[in-house]
Amino acid sequence: MYLTPQHILLAGATGLTGEHLLDRLLSEPTVARVLAPTRRPLAAHAHLDNPVGDLATLLPPLAGPVDTAFCCLGSTLKQAGSREAFRAIDHDLVLAFARRARELGARHLLVVSALGADPRSSLFYNRVKGETEQALMAMDWPQLTIARPSLLLGARREFRLGERLAAPLLRWLPGRYRGIDACTLARALWRLALEEESGVRVIESSDLRRLGR
Repeated sequence: MYLTPQHILLAGATGLTGEHLLDRLLSEPTVARVLAPTRRPLAAHAHLDNPVGDLATLLPPLAGPVDTAFCCLGSTLKQAGSREAFRAIDHDLVLAFARRARELGARHLLVVSALGADPRSSLFYNRVKGETEQALMAMDWPQLTIARPSLLLGARREFRLGERLAAPLLRWLPGRYRGIDACTLARALWRLALEEESGVRVIESSDLRRLGR
C-alpha cells in the first residue's frame, strides 16, 4: 500500500541531505506544506513554512498537522567540538524532534542514522548513533524508518579535506561501504516515505542506493 504525505516536518534542511530532500519535497505536487525549522533562513516557497532560530527553542511552538517527519540532523565530533556537544545534537536533539513530531500527529518518522550504528560499539560515534536508534524504537512509532548511509558524497558548505580525498575511493567500495550521493539518499527517503509498512525498518546503504536510483 502507498500513502501520499501532504504535511511534512523536516529537521536538518540546511544540511547536505536535507537540502536535496527539501528540493524534492517542494517539487512534489501532492505536498501541501513543508514545515522546516532552521538556524538560517531558506529561500521562500509557497509551500514552505520556515521558522528560524535554535531548533530546541523552535520545537515547542511548532504547529501541525504533520503526516510524516524526516530527521536529517547530524554532526561530527570535529564540528560539535566535544563528545558532550555531539551527543546533544545526534542523540538528545534527534529524540526531542521525534517526540514533537509525534505530538503534532506524525505517524511515520524517517531518520538518517549512520553505517555501523550500534549501541555496543567501541567507537563513540557509532555507539551514540546506535543508542539514538534504540531510543527511537522505544517510542513505539506506528512506522519508523532508519536509514544507515555510508559516507555521504556531495558538495558541502564546509570543506572537509578527509572526505574530499576519500570520495573517489569510496565510490568503488563494495556493498554497503560504498559512498552514497546525498541526492540519491534524498530520493530514497522520499520513496520510503510513500510506503506504508508498519513497524521498524532499518535500511542499509546498499539498499538506499538502489532505492534512490
